[in-house]
Amino acid sequence: AYRSRSLDLRKDKRFKYILIFKNVGVQAGASLEHGHSQLIALPMVPKNVKEEVKGSRHYYEFRGRCIFCDMMEYETEVEKRVVCETDDFFAFCPLSSRFSFEVWIIPKKHLVDFGVITDKEISSLAKVLKNVIDRLRNVLGEHPYNYIIHTSPINTDVHSGYHWHIEIMPKLIRMAGFEWGSGFYIVFTPPEIAAKYLRG
Repeated sequence: AYRSRSLDLRKDKRFKYILIFKNVGVQAGASLEHGHSQLIALPMVPKNVKEEVKGSRHYYEFRGRCIFCDMMEYETEVEKRVVCETDDFFAFCPLSSRFSFEVWIIPKKHLVDFGVITDKEISSLAKVLKNVIDRLRNVLGEHPYNYIIHTSPINTDVHSGYHWHIEIMPKLIRMAGFEWGSGFYIVFTPPEIAAKYLRG
């Protein structure tokens, strides 16, 4: 459904970004009791997306490689922050986590746009996403969380250095003045420890 709606909405040239996300639990912003996701087509590229795409492009121009592909390669070598993987996807707790037990899921194949995911990859993604959410539930209980599909802007030029991915962010603490005022995050559980619990 995510892919189908995304591909249909991008036909409207007014839209520049398709934001797909899921809020689970009141503390994560869920306003309805039943499980649901949200998809919002925007006529502009959000600031956070612009910054991520720009950073990816700069890294690619400097290194000649994708930063996300390099992250996967590094995390595979180190192994401490890996949560799980399939033939198509790689899940890990990022080194610079903003939240305790934050997990990223990245396609192993370098893909800029979520909309080009194949049926086989959709099946593989469903398995790894369920696996990660089950692991989070086993460790944290029924805790609120958000996940967001980070994908490239549409109907605009996008640099090939970008790599779509999913970020899952459990809500274990409430963000307050320090976080909002500084843009810094206090993480109580190092990603290596979080990944160890999630693997166990």
